[in-house]
Amino acid sequence: MLKKRKTEVCALGQHISMSAHKARRVIDQIRGRSYEETLMILELMPYRACYPIFKLVYSAAANASYNMGSNETNLIISKAEVNEGTTVKKFKPRARGRSYPIKRPTCHISIVVKDISLDEYRKSITWLKKPRWKNKYTDRINHDMSSCGGVWDKK
Repeated sequence: MLKKRKTEVCALGQHISMSAHKARRVIDQIRGRSYEETLMILELMPYRACYPIFKLVYSAAANASYNMGSNETNLIISKAEVNEGTTVKKFKPRARGRSYPIKRPTCHISIVVKDISLDEYRKSITWLKKPRWKNKYTDRINHDMSSCGGVWDKK
């Protein structure tokens, strides 16, 4: 029996001091891209969230090369997600003895890289392919506009 090889490696950054919304703006740009293209995008984007994400992508690639022995040219970003972390709450003194709350949001960023060369190896094995019974019921139903209750055009 063939040994199942692991194709994905992750890197996790916790308690990064920035809003999750601002980090998601950058993460959405790199999801699904290759490793080298991701590094170029992160170096050229003008956002503050790029630097910690750059470090995490670099760390995930180092984990992949160390743990799986994979080449960096074969890596793609398969999953990238940002979750909200704890919020640091402080009070700033203001005029007339009042206080003003300061909230410092944090976030947890996880990057998962996948080696596509190992994935191609797994696709070449015949028993991992899609089963035949899934193609059995492929009948499609035709929908007429006249039978559904009239024309949808509004003029």
